[in-house]
Amino acid sequence: MHRMPKTHNMDSPSLGNFANLKRLAYFAAVVEAGSFTAAAERLGITKAVVSQQVARLEHEFRTTLLTRTTRKVVATEAGQSFYQRCARILKEAGEAFDELGEVSTEPSGTLRLTAPHDYGITAVVPAIAEFTRRYPQCKVDAVFSDQPLDMTLGHMELAIRVGWLTELNVQARQTGTFRQVLVAASSWTRRVAELKAPQDIGALPFVANAVLREPTRWHFSHAKRGDQQVEVHSVISLDATLAVREAVRHGAGLSVLPDYAVQEDLEAGRLVQVLPAWSLPSGGIHAVFPSARFRSAKVRAFVDLLAQKSASCLEVPG
Repeated sequence: MHRMPKTHNMDSPSLGNFANLKRLAYFAAVVEAGSFTAAAERLGITKAVVSQQVARLEHEFRTTLLTRTTRKVVATEAGQSFYQRCARILKEAGEAFDELGEVSTEPSGTLRLTAPHDYGITAVVPAIAEFTRRYPQCKVDAVFSDQPLDMTLGHMELAIRVGWLTELNVQARQTGTFRQVLVAASSWTRRVAELKAPQDIGALPFVANAVLREPTRWHFSHAKRGDQQVEVHSVISLDATLAVREAVRHGAGLSVLPDYAVQEDLEAGRLVQVLPAWSLPSGGIHAVFPSARFRSAKVRAFVDLLAQKSASCLEVPG
C-alpha cells in the first residue's frame, strides 16, 4: 500500500502569513527595543500595528513569544530562540538587498575600518585621503590600534591586518607584503659596521616591541651561511611600533621594524640597516572582512586603492 506524499497547506502559517518578512521584523524590533512603543518608533509605524502583528504570530502558532509587563517586554525561552533565527534571516535579507543595490552604484556612505597604528598612519591615512577625494560621497571612520580590534564592535566593515593572520572564519584579501628590517640610529654606524653575523647583536641593547608574540627572539637567514636564531637583550620594551622607532632614533638600541615604518628614515640617513646581507621573515598585509558579509562598493573600492598604493611603493634600500 502506497502512501500519498505529504503536502503543505498553503493556508498554514508556515507558508502563508508567516512568509511575510515584515512580521519577523516587527517581532525582532520589539525584542531589541524592549517595548512595543520603542519598536514602533524605530519602524516608523503605529504601536497598534506592531502589537497586532506580534499577537497574530503568537495566536497562529499557539506559542507565547513575549512576556509583557508595565515596564518592558521580554522574550520567553521560545521567543528568544525564535528571535535568534529571525535576526539571522533579517540580516541575510538586508545584506542581499544591500548587495543588489550596490551592483551598479558608486561608492557612498561611511566606511568604518580598523588598522594597526603604525601602518594606519603610514599607509592607510594617505589611502583614506585619496579615497575621499576620489569618492566625495564617502566618509571614513577609522580606528587605529596596535591591538587587533573585534570587527563586530562598532560595526566595522573592514580590518587591515599586518603580519600573519590568526583569525578564524573571516574572509581576507592580501593587499601587500612587508619586510622586517634590523635598524639602528645613524650615530651607531661605526659600532654596527663591526657586526659580522646575527649572533653578534646578542650583547647589544635592544628595544623590544611588546605587541609582537616573540619580541626578543629573531630568525635570520643568509643566502650562503644558512639560518641563525638570536635571543636579544631587551633594555626597553614598548607596546607601539612607532614608539620603538622613536627610541631607536634616539640611540636607545637596535630593533627590528617593518620596512614601511623605517623607509623614510633610512632614505634620510636617520637610521641605518644593520646586517643587510641577512634577512628576516617577510609578512603579509591583509584586508579582512566580517564572515558572511557582502563587500559593498565602498569597501571594494578602498581595498582596491590600498592594494594599488602598496604595489607602487618603493622598496626599502638595501
